[in-house]
Amino acid sequence: MTTALPKPPQNDVTHLFGLDIRRMPFIEANDLLLDLATQSGNKTQVVVTPNVDHIVRLDKQPDFKALYAKADHIFADGMPIVWASKLTSHPLPERVTGADLFVSLCKGAATKGLSIFILGGMPGQEDALVAAFAKVYPGLKVNITCPSMKFTPDGPEADAAILQIQETRPDILFICLGMPKQEYFAFRYQREQTINNCPLILCVGAAMEFALGQKKRAPMWMQKSGLEWFWRLASEPRRLWQRYTIQGSKFIGILWRERRLHR
Repeated sequence: MTTALPKPPQNDVTHLFGLDIRRMPFIEANDLLLDLATQSGNKTQVVVTPNVDHIVRLDKQPDFKALYAKADHIFADGMPIVWASKLTSHPLPERVTGADLFVSLCKGAATKGLSIFILGGMPGQEDALVAAFAKVYPGLKVNITCPSMKFTPDGPEADAAILQIQETRPDILFICLGMPKQEYFAFRYQREQTINNCPLILCVGAAMEFALGQKKRAPMWMQKSGLEWFWRLASEPRRLWQRYTIQGSKFIGILWRERRLHR
């Protein structure tokens, strides 16, 4: 029998952009999630880490936003969200990124003997990725499924992935499919699962590529000063120009609306 864990108390969250964002420093968030990963028998917990792009996209999709807001743990991935929290009476202490959680939880899982399952990556690269994890995170027990580019959260590949996850019974499931596929799949798994065999699910986008060194993250000073977006834009201008220009300008309008709301 599974037991549903309670949502975070209201004094532990900052309500911003229609989301209850957990208000805790990174080290506390990491310790909390690592502890949850060891608690079999409870309802699967879903973790999301919104950034500016996510906030803009959620603003245009109210139905999806309503689902997204039901995540058990929401952490602020982007520095602009941390800055925006100063509009409230309960500002966030720092950002808690999916990329950083991926690394720290993999290290913690290796130390504690926990297993992870990854849904994501380029099709056909499972063996190469497992080998890469063995080098970067020695001792980590990992299973990986790289779906095709035609993967949909409600399609036959998703059905097969759910069966694989249930068979391997990981302690942590990382979904690296990008928004909104990863969130739809995470909530589907949480909703349909009748026998608990995965305590924790994190929707982390491209985190695996950073964790394995396939993509280089911005220097720490750029991350802390809120300039990581500029680094990524310079690294992948064709793919990311729209996210960091058009989406960024739309975020300003959303931020202005949020400011009026909190005033």
